[in-house]
Amino acid sequence: MKLVDSFTSRRSLWWGALILSAVIIYPNIGQLIWDLSHPNRTDYRVLNTAYVLYFMYRYFFFVALTRILLGLNMRLTGQRLQVRFRNSFVITGVAYGLYVMIGLAIAHVVRLDCFTQMLILQFLIAWLIPVLTGHIYGLTMVQQEAEKEMEKLRSENLQSRVEALSNQINPHFFFNSLNGLTALVSAKRNEETLEYVTKLSNIFRYILQSDKRGLVRLEEELAFLDAYRYLLEVRYSGKLCFAVRVDPARLGCQLPVLSLLPLVENVVKHNIIDSEHKMLVEIFTDECGRLTVTNPLYRKFQPESSHGIGLGNLSARYKLLMGADIEVKEAVNRFTVVLPLKPVDDECTDC
Repeated sequence: MKLVDSFTSRRSLWWGALILSAVIIYPNIGQLIWDLSHPNRTDYRVLNTAYVLYFMYRYFFFVALTRILLGLNMRLTGQRLQVRFRNSFVITGVAYGLYVMIGLAIAHVVRLDCFTQMLILQFLIAWLIPVLTGHIYGLTMVQQEAEKEMEKLRSENLQSRVEALSNQINPHFFFNSLNGLTALVSAKRNEETLEYVTKLSNIFRYILQSDKRGLVRLEEELAFLDAYRYLLEVRYSGKLCFAVRVDPARLGCQLPVLSLLPLVENVVKHNIIDSEHKMLVEIFTDECGRLTVTNPLYRKFQPESSHGIGLGNLSARYKLLMGADIEVKEAVNRFTVVLPLKPVDDECTDC
């Protein structure tokens, strides 16, 4: 709408009327210069002040007419072309009649030109150009409104898809966390149970708020991971550890909310973690400003069934929110996922 306001402002319409009127009476401008430069080539008093005043009157008459027609046609963007032609023709006809009456009233002062072909052509131009200009402008605005509406629908659809993907994570994480809480309660470890519940409530607060958030700062994700580490440390009694080495300059970079949760859960879900297979999850940023999550592979003899919630969910959210994809590398003894980070205020740059 700002574009509409800029083109239909009073100042813009007046400038348009001044320029268009100069174009319309251009033959009269040339004739005026010719007559004033060669007074002997005319059969009436070209140097008379009334002649110059009549020329000025003609110009500003067309300025007023084109201003009215431009204002009418530029503001009514939804008007049909036939209606524009009809309304503008009526206004132009009335203006021509007024011009003729004034011309007849002052015919004794200047030479009458109310019925010349040139004047009629000028009024036709004054009628047609604002109509066509307003119609083209109206079509442009309709197209821009349609594109704006499509972009709005695309954005709403994107948000709905992201929320749907995020909602898949919540029950998945919930059931896994209850298993750890059940173990603590069964072992009657009361203090650790209270701490576990506190950490769990903080984690769920972050997860519930994620439904309304698309991208978050890496610093927030790492803070969430730090709380989640406690739950895993209790569950695995120190057999699962984390090594986080993140460049402080990258903490302001963005990534989809809850990007680290499915990666850590996959480590727990698909690997043996015990005294003989201690798990070290490494999280670090590389020279290209990407976040790398890597861990050794201790494959379970009977892999758990997968419902496509982990990496598939994360990959889909990356494509929707960042237009990028994650990179998955699986070697014989190591599993690695590389997450692109979105720069914020040039805090981080990709290779």
